[in-house]
Amino acid sequence: MLKVNSFVRFSIALALILINIYLLSRVSFIFQPLVTMITVITVPMMLSVFFYYLLRPLVNYMEKKKLNRTLSILLIYLVFGILFALFIIGLWPSLREQLINLVDNAPNLLNSLSLQLKELEQNGAITALFPEGSTPFSQITDYINKGFTFVTNYVSGFFSLISSFAIVLFTFPIILFYMLKQGEKFGRKLVHIAPKRFQKDSREVVLEIDQALSGFIVGRVLVNLALGVLMYIGFLIIGLPYALLLTVIAVIMNFVPFIGAILSSVPIVIMGLVVSPSVAIWSLIIILVAQQIQDNLVAPYVFGKKLDIHPLTTIILVLGAGDLGGIIAILIIIPVYMIVKIILVRIYQLFFKDKWQNA
Repeated sequence: MLKVNSFVRFSIALALILINIYLLSRVSFIFQPLVTMITVITVPMMLSVFFYYLLRPLVNYMEKKKLNRTLSILLIYLVFGILFALFIIGLWPSLREQLINLVDNAPNLLNSLSLQLKELEQNGAITALFPEGSTPFSQITDYINKGFTFVTNYVSGFFSLISSFAIVLFTFPIILFYMLKQGEKFGRKLVHIAPKRFQKDSREVVLEIDQALSGFIVGRVLVNLALGVLMYIGFLIIGLPYALLLTVIAVIMNFVPFIGAILSSVPIVIMGLVVSPSVAIWSLIIILVAQQIQDNLVAPYVFGKKLDIHPLTTIILVLGAGDLGGIIAILIIIPVYMIVKIILVRIYQLFFKDKWQNA
């Protein structure tokens, strides 16, 4: 009888939840302003959290040296402003020139690429690897043509997209300032919300989440910078065109878990193939060697055992997030997974571990 009553209560609760979801879906227009606000604030918040964990150790260090916390943050902003100005003056013209040159030379690059692919298609050793009449080089040329057309058509849209992010450029430094000044107080307020008997566990969970996010973000930056240095040196050695631009793209794309490294490799290999098949092969070798050094030497040293996520789990999370929420979801899915995992493990230890082990 008890089991029947429990089932009835569960069924009623589930039905009420589903009814509420249905009713909310019918009046979704009411929540549209809230959804719009969340969408607008998502990118500034992501940037603020990212730079908060990068800069917090420096702010804390300066505060320990008896420097006022607000003044410390303002000094860091001043240094970053100077570095940004140096980037605009020194590095950006070269990147911009390479990008404009790439777009202007797209037809010539396509012609060179088509010639290289035709030579490969006429190579007896290559065609022997495929069934007669099924060499994929013509299809590859079509795909690359579409890719170059896409880049050429939307590169101007890229600059307009940057200008449309003015709200991000203005809001994220303000959010970051208050996070650096009072960010640790937010964790303490979360702990105080919890019931008194759970405050110790809540404090430990908040601390564990904070350490996990800090280790992940700082480690990710260090690992990607090491990857960029290795790739850039290798590309300069083999004489890959647009080496700086392709390296910057690869470093940025590598922040996207799993698929970023694959997607960034495609334009690099294509650009190598424009020069010659041997340069394409060497560029691929450099990518693979740099990735192996990153994964087996740099990443274990930086992360240690902090990032305890199985590669298969990462793939599933990234594919699922990409299908549900696009690029933003892909970028945040690993940190979100880490947070949820820490919370669920603590809930299990508090409420279920003893019961299940003694059952």
